[in-house]
Amino acid sequence: MADILASIPLNALRVFEAAARLKSFTRAAEELGITQAAVSWQVKALERRLDQALFLRLPREVALTSSGERLSNAATQAMTILRTALTDLSETDEGVLAITSLTTVANQWLAPRIGSFQLQHPQIAVRLDTSSRVVDLARENVDVALRSGSGNWPGLQSHYLFPNIHTPVCTPAMRERLGGLARPEDLLNASLIGVPEEWEVWFAAAGVGARQQSSALPRLTGDSQTLEVASAIGGQGVALACPFFFASDIAAGRLVTPFEIYAHYDDGYWLAYPADRARAPKIRAFRDWLLTCVAEDPALSPYGRRES
Repeated sequence: MADILASIPLNALRVFEAAARLKSFTRAAEELGITQAAVSWQVKALERRLDQALFLRLPREVALTSSGERLSNAATQAMTILRTALTDLSETDEGVLAITSLTTVANQWLAPRIGSFQLQHPQIAVRLDTSSRVVDLARENVDVALRSGSGNWPGLQSHYLFPNIHTPVCTPAMRERLGGLARPEDLLNASLIGVPEEWEVWFAAAGVGARQQSSALPRLTGDSQTLEVASAIGGQGVALACPFFFASDIAAGRLVTPFEIYAHYDDGYWLAYPADRARAPKIRAFRDWLLTCVAEDPALSPYGRRES
C-alpha cells in the first residue's frame, strides 16, 4: 500500500477529488483553473496506476464506478483535513475570530465578558455578529457559534453552556400594580410582552390551563429578549426572560422575578464549531476561555450545570 501511495501524485488525487465531487470534468477544470483536457489526463493517469476505472464516461456526463465512489469518499475527507491544516498553519498571530451569536446571548452575557478574552489573547481580533439566522459554519466565514438547540448538529462539535429557561420579569412597581402577583393566574390580567407560544409553555409549567390562557395574549413582541425586557423595565408590562442573562438588573432591583417557575425551551445554549477545526488555536483558545467563564459565573449556580 505504501508503494502505491508513494507512486500517486497528490495533484492527481486533488483533480480526481474535484471531478468526483462536482460530477463533471468541465466544472472541475473551472474550479482548479486548468483545462478540461488536463483533468481528463490526470484522471486517466490515476486509473492506469490503480489499474481500475474510476469513472463511467457517458455521452454528456461522467459517473463514478463503485471503486470511484470508495476513493471519492476517502479523497474528500483527506482534502478537507489538508485544507483545514493549511488554513490553520497560514493564520497569522493577528488572526480574526468570527463569532455568530443569538442577540440576547451576545448582548446580555458575552459582550460584558469578551474584553477579558481579548486581554488574554491580544493577538486575536474578535468579530461578533448577532443574528437569529442559523449560520452554516462549514460554508460561511465564521469560526464559532453560540446557539440554542439540541447540540447535535452534523459536522459540528458542541459544548453545553447553560439551560434555555424563561420566567416572568417585571419592575417592582408593575408587580405592585398587579396586586403583588401572588399566583401565576394573576398574570392573566397583565400586559404581557413576548411570543405567545413561549407564554403558553410557561403557563403550562405553572399549571395554568389552556382555557384560562385564552384571554392572555401578549400585546408586544420584540425580535429579542433584550428588547422585550427593556420594555418591561420601561413599565410596559411583564416579559419572559432567561433570569441569568438579566442578573444585574435583578440584583439592582430594576427587575423582579415574581415566581420561581421556569419553562424549559429546547436543550439549552451551546458553543458549536466545525469538528474538523477543533484544533485551530484561536478556536481552542475561545472554547477554553468560554467554558471557564461559564463554570465561574455565580449567576448560573441556581439553575444547575451539566457536562458537555
